[in-house]
Amino acid sequence: MSSAHLPLMVWLSPSFPVGAFAYSHGLEWAFEAGDLHDAATLRDWLEALVVHGSLRNDLILFANACRMVAAGDNAGLIETAELALALANSAERRLETVTQGNAFIAAVRAAWPCEAIEGLRSAWPGDIAYPIAVGVAAAGHDLPLRPALEAYGLGFVANLVSASVRLGIVGQTDGQRITAGLVPALHEAAAAAEIATLDDLGGCALRSDLASLRHETQYSRLFRS
Repeated sequence: MSSAHLPLMVWLSPSFPVGAFAYSHGLEWAFEAGDLHDAATLRDWLEALVVHGSLRNDLILFANACRMVAAGDNAGLIETAELALALANSAERRLETVTQGNAFIAAVRAAWPCEAIEGLRSAWPGDIAYPIAVGVAAAGHDLPLRPALEAYGLGFVANLVSASVRLGIVGQTDGQRITAGLVPALHEAAAAAEIATLDDLGGCALRSDLASLRHETQYSRLFRS
């Protein structure tokens, strides 16, 4: 990996202060409901998010935000930022994406400043969805799009695998096997997102959406989503 990729390693590491460890993206409810109970069911669930669900849309939003920054299209960037918030289909999904997005913006402005981030805050002072925040920072630091998409996708999967280990769905070794096994799907999702437009947004991971809606009324919870 060249030195140009080093910011991605920092931004998407567990030590970067976005609080990703606090969210399970609905996995906690899915575990309690019995949908997730072993490595096979967890892998199927995560692969659906990569290929058909929320990660697919996040990658498209990320790529579009990068293109808007490169083109100097503030109107297009605002449209993308608004759409990213609208696609959060539950209160907890919105909480998850804007809490991480706002925290990411604050940390990058303090430690990795760039004109693109300042331009985003000037054009759009409201909440920022996480993929928009990372996409704008990546563009602002002239990071190559495909590796940035792949790194974001891998970070998403790794965070959910970590949550699954803490929930007891799988152990650490199975968690690493699942992460490694999803790398080809992540490559394909990043390649597709690189050339996708906002018209390509959409998905079908209904059980994950239901899990997010039902988690907010779950009696006992470890995670915020």
